[in-house]
Amino acid sequence: MPKLKTRKSLVKKIRVTGSGKLKTRATGQNHYNSRDRGSQTRAKRMNHDVYPAVAKSIKRAMPST
Repeated sequence: MPKLKTRKSLVKKIRVTGSGKLKTRATGQNHYNSRDRGSQTRAKRMNHDVYPAVAKSIKRAMPST
């Protein structure tokens, strides 16, 4: 049986923590940021957990991690 290939685009966007959770950057950071409130700007700097329903399919696409 051949080896499973890792989806490289996901590896670049998602990190796996030591406990196995998936973390990703906040969305909406590309443009139109000057109109955001200060609390929104600070919230965008933080990493977010991936939803459990989505995490299952992502882990399947990243077999080696």
